[in-house]
Amino acid sequence: MNFDSAFFWDALLHPSAAFLDGLWQTVYISVVAQALAVVIGLGIALMRRSKKRWVAGIAGFYIWVIRGTPLLVQLVLVYNGLAAAKIYSFSDATLFGLVVPGVIQAALFTLAINESAYMAEIIRAGIDSVGKGQLEAALAIGMTPRAAMRWIILPQALRFIVPPLGNNFNAMMKTTSILSVIGVEELFLNTQAVSSTTFRTFEIFIVAALYYLLLTTLWSFVQAWIESRLNAATGAPRPPSVIQRLFGGGRGAPPGIPVAQSAARPPDAAAPARAR
Repeated sequence: MNFDSAFFWDALLHPSAAFLDGLWQTVYISVVAQALAVVIGLGIALMRRSKKRWVAGIAGFYIWVIRGTPLLVQLVLVYNGLAAAKIYSFSDATLFGLVVPGVIQAALFTLAINESAYMAEIIRAGIDSVGKGQLEAALAIGMTPRAAMRWIILPQALRFIVPPLGNNFNAMMKTTSILSVIGVEELFLNTQAVSSTTFRTFEIFIVAALYYLLLTTLWSFVQAWIESRLNAATGAPRPPSVIQRLFGGGRGAPPGIPVAQSAARPPDAAAPARAR
């Protein structure tokens, strides 16, 4: 077997600047896109629960379209399609003193919109998991529906929302690899660049896989800590440990989560590029 172990260990333990930059871009894009998706998803979820049928209908249509089309198609439409149709062209912009390349803007926009459709269903299901009596009690003491949602319902719904949200963020870090098709210099594209100059494709992509594995494993620890703190604050049962999450023993959601968790992606949606 033609495996250069010296190259492999050097690439793993002493990654190049380009490799580290790609790793940083992967984390940065994942965090920002997921944060935007949560904000947008919350708005869509509240629209979905509106008593006005036309408002709920718009939200339902949005979720149907976004969830029903592949992420790759959405990405190409946003970055290449809009420019080709002369509708909008993403160009470099300065935000808080930082230059954000147009391709990064397109990536963040597309990932956030795509993810928001899934987050909307997760948040909606999480809110529905809170007993109706909580809202009725809040209204009975004079709180407005908006205040009741903000101070009573959403804090309790977090216990049902956080586990699937954490899972989706884990998937988001792997999904960023699809951004290479529009030239985003994340981990996958920079790994390809190293491969083309060294011709050690097998070795360098094993290194990339290990770094992706490191990112997702570290996040599993963070997610476990967040869920433990949240469950302790609400008096819910302690969630499974990281070892149980990684190697078996349940998803890690507290009892009562099935409704919210059912809104998350099906298992096959985490295939390369989440099979969008």
